[in-house]
Amino acid sequence: MNSELCYKALKKVGNANTLINLVSKRVRQLTSGGGGNSRPLVTETANQGWADIALRELIEDKIGWEACEHIPTSAEPGPKKRKKA
Repeated sequence: MNSELCYKALKKVGNANTLINLVSKRVRQLTSGGGGNSRPLVTETANQGWADIALRELIEDKIGWEACEHIPTSAEPGPKKRKKA
């Protein structure tokens, strides 16, 4: 992976874990080999790996993402489970 592309994408996303998840999901789509999601959305992909292509797509706003506003913590109560009759 190109470190310059990683740095630019990290500045855009803001969280390294989120960036890793976005790139890995897009790489899986690109390598799946079927459907419209498996083609690169950027031009000039020669001599670039799948991860670099995914990073460029993210940097050039070819793929979108949303940050979650609220992520529940383990201290918060979850939904109540119903007992079976």
